[in-house]
Amino acid sequence: MRDIVIDPVTRIEGHAKITIHLDDKGAVEDARLHVTQVRGFEKFCEGRPFYEMPSLMARICGICPISHLLASSKACDALMGVRLPDAGAKLRYVVHLGQMIQSHALSFFHLSAPDLLLGMDAEPAVRNVVGLIQKDPELAKQGIQLRKFGQQIIEWLARERVHPSWIVPGGVNRPLDPEVRERILAGIPEAMKITEGALKLLKSIVGEFAEEVEHFGNFDSLHMGLVEPDGTLNFYDGGMRFRDAKGKIIADHIPPEAYADYIGEAVVPWSYLKMPYYKPQGYPDGLYRVGPLARLNAADKFGTPKADKELKEFRKTYGPVAKSSFLFHYARLIEIVFSLEKLEQLLNAENILDKRVRAEAGVNFNEGVGISEAPRGTLIHHYKVDDDGLITWANLIIATGNNNLAINKSIKQVSQHFVDGDNLKEGALNRVEAVVRAYDPCLSCSTHALGQMPMQLQLVSPAGELLDEMNRMPDV
Repeated sequence: MRDIVIDPVTRIEGHAKITIHLDDKGAVEDARLHVTQVRGFEKFCEGRPFYEMPSLMARICGICPISHLLASSKACDALMGVRLPDAGAKLRYVVHLGQMIQSHALSFFHLSAPDLLLGMDAEPAVRNVVGLIQKDPELAKQGIQLRKFGQQIIEWLARERVHPSWIVPGGVNRPLDPEVRERILAGIPEAMKITEGALKLLKSIVGEFAEEVEHFGNFDSLHMGLVEPDGTLNFYDGGMRFRDAKGKIIADHIPPEAYADYIGEAVVPWSYLKMPYYKPQGYPDGLYRVGPLARLNAADKFGTPKADKELKEFRKTYGPVAKSSFLFHYARLIEIVFSLEKLEQLLNAENILDKRVRAEAGVNFNEGVGISEAPRGTLIHHYKVDDDGLITWANLIIATGNNNLAINKSIKQVSQHFVDGDNLKEGALNRVEAVVRAYDPCLSCSTHALGQMPMQLQLVSPAGELLDEMNRMPDV
């Protein structure tokens, strides 16, 4: 057996490598994504006061700190047993939409567009953001402008662009400034124009990628996302819903505190990234996807006119449950349209300028779960505290972790279709990386311990000879 190793995987957040295993005839037998970094947030937050958790958890990631702030704050809300003032909840959603816009813009325009606009087979020296700027400087400029708008929403509201302290247990710590409200509203039309232009462009070229659509993680799976009671997609709140590949809802309106009845977590010896699965179907059969495509599949509607129109067109083309992970790119742009529309709705709400934006309380419950939709998918924070409010235990299930089984299956499918071990082409290996980029993984966010983690120690001589090796295998 021979191996092909892609190390590192490029144009993603975090560190990973891919190993493609070939049989004796050069055909792909298996492929795996190895996440090669580990974080210790669950352990080093033990003993800290619960009210410190949002600011601590934000440090998990510099790209999507708002997502962790929200999920963590919601878990703390549950520990306190409070109902947020309506304006406080709305403002949390507003800043979350800024996070969605900036993160989706980064993924589409900077990380994935080089493949889509320059071609999967373009020279690596050209197939990057610099090459994209040279080919289409106006599009690159628009991508920067759209991401900037999302980041500015965060900065204007929270007065800090990264790791803001504005989101706190019980709500937010300052009401909305009327001038900031007007500034955000004034920027929405131009942001919508850029997004609609990008959607039009993607629709015009997606037909050139028919082979990729067919083989980029195109398989039956479950899809999971948060929805309101009427099935409307909600990034900030709602119950968990699982829909199968045939469109049947198999679990609906799951409250945060019941997530562990439906999601199990397995550990494998070749990665520091856990393997969550749908418990009723077991591991590894309970594979599910989260994120933009999964949310479109799980929900019935967006509840805003332009996004619902785009969703209708999308489903007319790809069916009620779209299966190809290549379509994450398409879904991501539709979600930006929704984010801009929802942003306008919330900022025009009658009570958005109310001064009461935070509920205050001590510990009333010893366990709390917070769930929200990060740009990359459903994010779960689960805390236990003692009677003094000190953290005794924490578990995090990160969006990219939820997609881990799907990413690995997608890598294998792409490798088996495009990779020929006896006639290896760079474009084929790029497609293996590109299917990972479709999920927009945030790997430094996602590696969190569960029980005993796998570890491999190797003693290597100066000449590169392997002298000794020790492996610690986890209990799965």
